Amino acid sequence: MRSPASGVLALLAAMAAAPLTAQQPAEHPIDRSGGPLLPEQAAYDVTFYDLSLRVLPGDSSIAGALAVHARVVIPLSRLVLDLDTTMRVSAVTTVGPRPEPLPFERRGGRMWIALPRTLQPGETVAARVEYRGRPRIGPFAGFTWARTADGRPWVGVALEALGADIWWPVKDHPSDETDSMALHFTVPAPLVAVSNGRRTGVRENGDETRTFDWFISQPINNYNVTLNVAPYVEVTEPYVSLAGERMPITFWVLPEDSARARGRMPEFLDHLRFMEEIAGPYPFRRDKYGIVQTPYPAMEHQTIISYGAAFNNSAMARYDWGFDATHQHELSHEWWGNQVTAPDWNDLWLNEAFAQYSQTLYAERRLGAAKARDIMAMQRARITSRDPLPVAARETLDSWQGYSQDVYYRGAWVVHSLRYVMGDERFLRLLREWTDPTPPLPTTNASCRCRFATTDDLVRLASRIAGSDLSWFFEVYLRQAELPRLVATRTATGLELRWEAPGGLPFPMPLDVRVDGRVRRVEMPDGRATLAVPAGVTAEVDPDAWVLRANRP
Repeated sequence: MRSPASGVLALLAAMAAAPLTAQQPAEHPIDRSGGPLLPEQAAYDVTFYDLSLRVLPGDSSIAGALAVHARVVIPLSRLVLDLDTTMRVSAVTTVGPRPEPLPFERRGGRMWIALPRTLQPGETVAARVEYRGRPRIGPFAGFTWARTADGRPWVGVALEALGADIWWPVKDHPSDETDSMALHFTVPAPLVAVSNGRRTGVRENGDETRTFDWFISQPINNYNVTLNVAPYVEVTEPYVSLAGERMPITFWVLPEDSARARGRMPEFLDHLRFMEEIAGPYPFRRDKYGIVQTPYPAMEHQTIISYGAAFNNSAMARYDWGFDATHQHELSHEWWGNQVTAPDWNDLWLNEAFAQYSQTLYAERRLGAAKARDIMAMQRARITSRDPLPVAARETLDSWQGYSQDVYYRGAWVVHSLRYVMGDERFLRLLREWTDPTPPLPTTNASCRCRFATTDDLVRLASRIAGSDLSWFFEVYLRQAELPRLVATRTATGLELRWEAPGGLPFPMPLDVRVDGRVRRVEMPDGRATLAVPAGVTAEVDPDAWVLRANRP
């Protein structure tokens, strides 16, 4: 999801007003994505979307058509798609040279399309929906209809929390990524429409509009599909990936910011090189890597990162990272979130925690260990642990239930403590094998090694690489809402250490202790340990701040 920039803190406040419970309302709320799948939606697997859209900045509206193609996996008599109630549907038809109308009804934010007969597993289904309306607006979750400094339209779309159904008919669930997608955006000339994938053409329509064609050749999550419209110019730099492939990196930017964009590109390419070094070759080389300047803070849209940080290193979280953390964070999602995707919002932390911790790793590599420790101290101060649900709940959640500030900051600290437990060599191996395993795991698309993965998958991989069962670590840190508490008691002859984990769970977390200037690692196989410390000698627990616990300042 978007990095925790200042604007997103407002979104967090809005989400806090929503009920964060594991219970799914009887009627699926329109303003969220995911949750338990309807049987009718579980019955098919989307293979291709084709979206044609006219963008009308004058009245902040859109009009167009969406064709969906899917493979049936369970007998299917009704095709159910999600579409916001702000959109008016004018027709639903079959797809082909002779379209036939299909009966449909709208029930809240869903469309129920009656099929001519019950389709059997292995058959395909396709339908085309014509619609128009004014999509929900919001600078952090929805459409943004802005203006450039000289008054020209500047449009952006970011909607992870709300779901893709606010602007096109879709099976709005993270567990179903389309294999590919075509997009055709008609905009007033001379504006430019930028989207995911590769640009395949630009057509002048002779009516003071032009149409930009884009094609996404690799699997993509619904919320990653985006639209950007502005008088963009292109700033392009060459790049050779670690896989040895040459690919241009393009930054679509407002004309007045082209010089600043060009000045920032060397750092952006360094971010890309760093991520390839720790997580493997950039996964979407077949399509592109692009950045687009947006009127909202940021978002990890696949192959076209949304960048609204105004070239300010402090834009993300109101903190000076020493580098452009907004770009580095969103870029890292190309691996953690876009290549390896959580199929349910209950595992959102897998996307955000690793993306958030990538800033620490980058700072350590480029700026030194002191800056990395400073970043972790900032993030520790922002952990709330107030949500009634744990960071990784076992029950199915929708987008609002699964999202909290803790998936970023507490999640990053969980990864940090995992690094301590595993050691650097094994931890770095974990990062690489999570995204770029050898031999490759079964994937939804071999060209990008795209696949779905869960917290349980990470537990198994980390345990295998560590050579010991680490389920205790993840059970306490992720499956429980409360953090473990360390009880440290100084006696006349020593120091007694004891862990209190929520629910009395086992928690054999080791700790570093500095005694009289020397640091030793203290193993705590049963959650407790006693050290001999002479009277008058100073003992400091966890002096380098590796271990997450409730009662650390």
